[in-house]
Amino acid sequence: MKNKIIPYHPELKPLARQLRKNSTLPEVLLWQNIKQRAYGVQFHRQVPMLKYIVDFYCHEIGLVIEIDGSSHDHSFEYDTERQRELEAYGATFLRFSNEEVKKNMFSVLLVIEEAVKELSK
Repeated sequence: MKNKIIPYHPELKPLARQLRKNSTLPEVLLWQNIKQRAYGVQFHRQVPMLKYIVDFYCHEIGLVIEIDGSSHDHSFEYDTERQRELEAYGATFLRFSNEEVKKNMFSVLLVIEEAVKELSK
C-alpha cells in the first residue's frame, strides 16, 4: 500500500486549494504538528480523493486524518459512506473532534504517532 495515490475528480482541485487557504483553527493547530515530515512521513492538507476531500493524507502509508467539527454533526451517514469507499482503496482513517485537537493535542499526537509506526511496518 506504500505511496498509494487514490484517484480523484479533477474539479475538486480548486475547492481543495480554497479549503487550504481557509483552514479551521483545529486544522491549523494539527498541521503545525504534523507538517515537514514530523513523524518521518509526509502529510498533505485538503487532499482530493475519489469524489471527496480529506483533511490530511499521507500517501506513503495510506493514512487519512479527519477533524470533525460541527459540520459533521448531522452527516454521520455521509461520513460513514465516504470512509467506507476510501477504505476500499486501502486508506486507514483516524478521526478526531475539533475539541480533541484544541484541548488534548498531546493525546491526538500520540495516536497519530502510533498509527504512523504501525502503518510504516
